[in-house]
Amino acid sequence: MACKVTSFVAAAIVGFPPYSDAHPAHSGWTYPPACCRGSEVGGDCERIPGVSVKKGPHGFSIILHPGDHHLVTKDHMFKVPYGDEIPSGDSDFHICLHPTEDHMNCFFAPPDGV
Repeated sequence: MACKVTSFVAAAIVGFPPYSDAHPAHSGWTYPPACCRGSEVGGDCERIPGVSVKKGPHGFSIILHPGDHHLVTKDHMFKVPYGDEIPSGDSDFHICLHPTEDHMNCFFAPPDGV
């Protein structure tokens, strides 16, 4: 299982050049262009199951299995410190994987967390 720790997602978003190919989530809100590459079918941002996300003492632990996101082909674990998550536009969790499934560049949590 791969383990990636995100040190500061907001800083990563600022560091990405703007892209015009962001796509909407299925519930209708649009992922920020700095997070998303592609379309609704081939994009790297997608809703993930709530059971994949756990709150810990220092932040979120996200465990993705094949089928949890269309790009995921093997198990992954990502850590996101509190304050580095981005509010989602709905009541679901979402993640953007870019440039490969081994790298998370944006994590979205609903306003109420878990």
